[in-house]
Amino acid sequence: MLKNTFIILSFIAFLSCTGNDNLTNCIQTLPLSLNTDLNNPQLINAQTPGGYAEISGGNKGILLFNKNGSEFVAFDKLCPRNDCNTPMTFENRLLKCTCHDSYYSVDFGGKPQTEGFECPAIEYKVTKNGTTIRISNF
Repeated sequence: MLKNTFIILSFIAFLSCTGNDNLTNCIQTLPLSLNTDLNNPQLINAQTPGGYAEISGGNKGILLFNKNGSEFVAFDKLCPRNDCNTPMTFENRLLKCTCHDSYYSVDFGGKPQTEGFECPAIEYKVTKNGTTIRISNF
């Protein structure tokens, strides 16, 4: 009897748990398919590890970031709250929404680094083949 009670209480506790992972109101991705070449002068800074380039496309522009020389990530510069007309800025491996003074890490999938913010920055899939870069939604 005690075992059954424990199992039932554990199940109820499990169902009642809520985290701050409620991302249903977040913009998950935007339709995008973009091909470009790393030899493009606009992307010269993205050729080195830690380098980045800003590319036209997406909603407010795209940040292409070279994480380590072979792995690239791309994020829309649209503020995740979608109520800001100013594109996010980039410094020290963080995207910043100037309307809310909130920060998002390019190293952790756009995860918010500011307390009280749940929605991540919009990340795109990046595929590199030689010097060709393809940026698309997942």
